[in-house]
Amino acid sequence: GVEMGNWLEPLVSPLQALVLSRFVSQNLVPFLAKRNQEDLSAIRDLLETGQVTPAIDRTFPLSETPAAIRYLETGHARGKVVIRVQQAPASVVD
Repeated sequence: GVEMGNWLEPLVSPLQALVLSRFVSQNLVPFLAKRNQEDLSAIRDLLETGQVTPAIDRTFPLSETPAAIRYLETGHARGKVVIRVQQAPASVVD
């Protein structure tokens, strides 16, 4: 038989936004978008050629995550706030 959940799945996020917008000060608007390989390839090409660059306001180390959240809450961020997770140095194998 046909699984009923598959056709409802795209509606879950917009419905959650509508319900959540009643409880937060921000106005959340549902947005439905089609994702396809052609669009993703075009975006990748723009990023790789430097024609589009992400706007990063500040970068915080993982240990300063609370400070990053406080900064976001001030409303002064002019771009994305990045939490940097550093990898442990590779061990040397004899």
